[in-house]
Amino acid sequence: MNKKIFSLEMRKGMSVKDLINEYEKGVFGAGKIAEAVNIYTDMLNRKCRVFLGLAGALVPAGLGKVIADLVRDDMVHVIVSTGANITHDLIEAFGGCHLKEISGHDSELREKGIDRIYDAFIEDESFAVFEEKINEILQKMESKLTVSDFLREIGKNLEFKDSIVRQAYLRDVPIFVPALTDSILGLHTFLYSQEHALQIDHVKDVQKIVGLTTEKAGAIFLGGGVPKNFIFQAMLLSPRSFEYALQITTDRPEYGGLSGATLEEAISWGKVSEDSRLCTVYCDATIAFPLIVAGVRDRQ
Repeated sequence: MNKKIFSLEMRKGMSVKDLINEYEKGVFGAGKIAEAVNIYTDMLNRKCRVFLGLAGALVPAGLGKVIADLVRDDMVHVIVSTGANITHDLIEAFGGCHLKEISGHDSELREKGIDRIYDAFIEDESFAVFEEKINEILQKMESKLTVSDFLREIGKNLEFKDSIVRQAYLRDVPIFVPALTDSILGLHTFLYSQEHALQIDHVKDVQKIVGLTTEKAGAIFLGGGVPKNFIFQAMLLSPRSFEYALQITTDRPEYGGLSGATLEEAISWGKVSEDSRLCTVYCDATIAFPLIVAGVRDRQ
């Protein structure tokens, strides 16, 4: 069915709901953000199990509370993340912080004990506190755990309510980190295991996430990489496919990497069904995702 494109109208005092309604009149990035709001809203209205993939440096960029609140409010039910996002979430849970507007050459930052993530920064002291606090938690743990159970135990020992890991524990939302060792949390866990009988089992989490695909499900990907693949590959062992999927990415499909792969490509793998509702938003996730979440919340 053909639809006419209307000029967007920007008015003083507009709400997020008003803005998304205007976006819906247009196309390109604005139209895709409006479409993503519609898809996420439908996922929730149809009681889908929502899988959220977290790549990149989303927590240092300031999206930690956005994600933690989605978990708290029953808007996300399974998380697959890079180890880095979990590490930075825990740093904030332990009282550390991320900084901005720090000037100086990278060699000067190194001398000052400041690490840079584009235009976000973190002091080495925050990592020192992280290592001290996580060591205290590790000493309370059983000797053999899956990664998701390992993170659940960490969440049980946190108090910071804006932590993704803490909210996931409170809401019984599993967090999977298939590449845990590719992070400071994984590195410190390895060092701890050299002197203690701690073993982290990555393989059993495959069975666990596959078991979560037996109901109506939708997927949201912020970036791609390992989290995107781990979520999608769970459907290879499931009798179902994702009925909804949306991704926010800045990567392109022409180079063959998963981060830029279209969601339609996943139809050929049986990871999403032919009649699934799919939407790709080509945008910085720190811009698009808060807009999408705000738009969805206005409809709840």
